[in-house]
Amino acid sequence: MSVLPDNDVMPKRYAERPPKEKLSSDPDRLLAVGKPYTDKAYRWNRENYSRHRRFVDIWAFVLTLLFELWLDSKPWSYPGGMTEAKRAERRKKQAIWIRNTFLELGPTFIKVGQLFSTRADLFPSEYVEELSKLQDRVPAFSYEQVEAIIQQDLGKTIPELYRSFDPIPLAAASLGQVHKAQLHSGEEVVVKVQRPGLVKLFTIDLEILKGITRYFQNHPDWGRGRDWLGIYEECCRILWEEIEYLNEGRNADTFRRNFRNEDWVKVPRVYWRYTSPRVLTLEYLPGIKISHYEALEAAGLDRKDLARKGAQAYLQQLLNNGFFHADPHPGNIAVSAEGALIFYDFGMMGQIKPNIRENLMETLFGIAEKNGDRVVTSLVELGALAPVDDMGPVRRSVQYMLDHFMDKPFENQSVTAIADDLYEIAYDQPFRFPATFTFVMRAFSTLEGVGKGLDPEFNFMEVAQPFAMQLMTNGKGPDPTNTILGEISRQAVQVGSTALGLPRRLEETLEKLERGDLRVRVRSTETDRLIRRLSGMQMGTNYALIISAFTLSATILLVHNMVWLAALAGLVAAGTGLALFRLLRRLDRFERMF
Repeated sequence: MSVLPDNDVMPKRYAERPPKEKLSSDPDRLLAVGKPYTDKAYRWNRENYSRHRRFVDIWAFVLTLLFELWLDSKPWSYPGGMTEAKRAERRKKQAIWIRNTFLELGPTFIKVGQLFSTRADLFPSEYVEELSKLQDRVPAFSYEQVEAIIQQDLGKTIPELYRSFDPIPLAAASLGQVHKAQLHSGEEVVVKVQRPGLVKLFTIDLEILKGITRYFQNHPDWGRGRDWLGIYEECCRILWEEIEYLNEGRNADTFRRNFRNEDWVKVPRVYWRYTSPRVLTLEYLPGIKISHYEALEAAGLDRKDLARKGAQAYLQQLLNNGFFHADPHPGNIAVSAEGALIFYDFGMMGQIKPNIRENLMETLFGIAEKNGDRVVTSLVELGALAPVDDMGPVRRSVQYMLDHFMDKPFENQSVTAIADDLYEIAYDQPFRFPATFTFVMRAFSTLEGVGKGLDPEFNFMEVAQPFAMQLMTNGKGPDPTNTILGEISRQAVQVGSTALGLPRRLEETLEKLERGDLRVRVRSTETDRLIRRLSGMQMGTNYALIISAFTLSATILLVHNMVWLAALAGLVAAGTGLALFRLLRRLDRFERMF
């Protein structure tokens, strides 16, 4: 949630605002993207909402979606026949409906939708594209509720804590809203206040979602190969962390320390004396939103330099610090008058652990070598690839991806194109990208889009190349710039590592056999022939018994002048005789094949 007003105009002083009684009588005045919210859509914001009503609203959406998905697989539901183009068009309409429904269902589903927008390995591209458009803007809540929350959490009234406090928020989002204020010591601050009843709403919604998750996990089609319960637990963890403002304050402090030696990156200071689990007071750092290009030019700022700074800042977070902003959309990045980048909103952060960094390095080396086996092994270690019985198709897909990507120089690659190809290959495959990986790819794509908006000639991979080469050098990995000697050394290392690793691989294979994780399938042609012959003979015997029974029945019925029933029994006997004849012919053809 950005602390910038949408029009980039600094808010007026508190004394110039209308009286708070007038404001509090119209809490719905700030609306998301100008779209008016109906009473039905805004039910979740009432503190006395019904748990049963919430259950009905959520399950109504789920059952409607299930019916739509069932209908999608029926060719008769498509006028003029089912084609891939018609299916894609229908998925697009469904995705728009899902996005709008998530907005109406409120904060829990807005956040879940934003998290799902990073899971292109699980959902069709149309869904991912629409969910990524979810705007975290909803109607503001009243000033009286703000006063009550601050007094409950901090133990003092607003006049006792702040010299002035603007009752109209700078921005309102699904989890809370931001007000401009001034401390008695004179510092300008912004106060982030959590939406009332949010913890109760999350508790009810997540309890209902757990039941829905169990249904999908046990579904014979949608549950196969999917860890829906694991995804649910991950979503719960991220949601609870994001509404804990003390945790966000700690994240902001860590982020600020990581950039303490960089004067071109600014992070708001946390005022811990005025902070609680539901209230966060931060230093007021105004700036121009990084996506407002005309305003940047009017301020005399170099757009090309800003594009490179944005990419460098994120690469430094990711590769040097291992602690990165997981939601760097344009609303969370601004530019000061001096040209420094200002970061906001530290509720959703990512962290790369040392073992993940090592496996990422191994993946990077495998990509540089165009070695599909090495990439697959490292992805399994990362948890991004679920091991299956037959890894051949997966390995071939990865090798194709490497051959396709590496046909152009590294600096000419597009992050968005690489991500799209990755997700297209991963969709409905055993790839299971961890949240860290998907957050990184989404952030890269977002920053590349912002960079191209600032500078049409901007190339994210060109900025990333020095960082990647430094990582590879520090990691003592193979140098992709070497030619013949590099190739010979790589092959020698590969042969040596294969020979040294052979005993370990044999031991692992034997352990899998003992545990039953490895299945050996032996096929004998002679055995198959005998089994098929026995099966055919058994089926032929059954047919013969049916023919005899119905023929005898037809004869008895005919003797008793029941002509129509006798004819019906005769038809059944004739049909069964035809089936027996076809079975005998198939058996004869099969025998001649061997």
